[in-house]
Amino acid sequence: MVKRRTAKWIRKSHRYLGIFLGLQFLMWTLSGIYFSWTDIDEIHGDHFRNMEYQPPEFVGLIAPSELDVVGGIHSIEIRDIANAPYYWINNSYLYNATDGTPKQSINQDEALYVARQYMKEGLEVTDVRLIEKTDSHHEYREKLLPAFVITYEGADNLKAYVSAVDGKFQTVRHRDWRIFDFLWMTHTMDYEGRDDFNTTVLRAFSLMGLITVLSGFLLWYISSPSIIKLKKRLNIKK
Repeated sequence: MVKRRTAKWIRKSHRYLGIFLGLQFLMWTLSGIYFSWTDIDEIHGDHFRNMEYQPPEFVGLIAPSELDVVGGIHSIEIRDIANAPYYWINNSYLYNATDGTPKQSINQDEALYVARQYMKEGLEVTDVRLIEKTDSHHEYREKLLPAFVITYEGADNLKAYVSAVDGKFQTVRHRDWRIFDFLWMTHTMDYEGRDDFNTTVLRAFSLMGLITVLSGFLLWYISSPSIIKLKKRLNIKK
């Protein structure tokens, strides 16, 4: 038989652990429900995007080898900026692909052109602004800066992001994505970058959660009438 003092200590530990961990357990449950009931493509904003867009075919391009690129070329992509072809080279340099002119950045009109190609028709732009820096909690993080933020009319608070550096359409953000992002943060308990599953906080709460569950099983074992009767019968037989 477990001593009364020991049983009382187990009950108190289980109760206070439950109170301490209860809110996080609730957030894990709510976020899990939300994730399982949402379409990840909608979270990505695919229903706002022109998924059938195909970049135009360009002719008369100069050979990349003709460009004066320091250190040579180790990566190259082509960009459609205002219906003109550009080479994005070494993830650093933007050149006009017909005459080799370097381009430092795109302007607002060019950003709007890029966004129109990737977003569905009928969306009304309400604001365009340039952002030059973001923090780790910003919805546009770990992507090229500066960037143009294009805001569209509607309850979804829809925004499209186009890099001012290379003219690439970067991403879409909207209300449901922001809900998902917040719940994902509470689920992973990574309150900085969102995607680190090895944080000390998450490990600690996981261990305490395991202890809480095991203490619950232990409480059932030491207080179950059936277990107590079974132990008494075994003792009588001895």
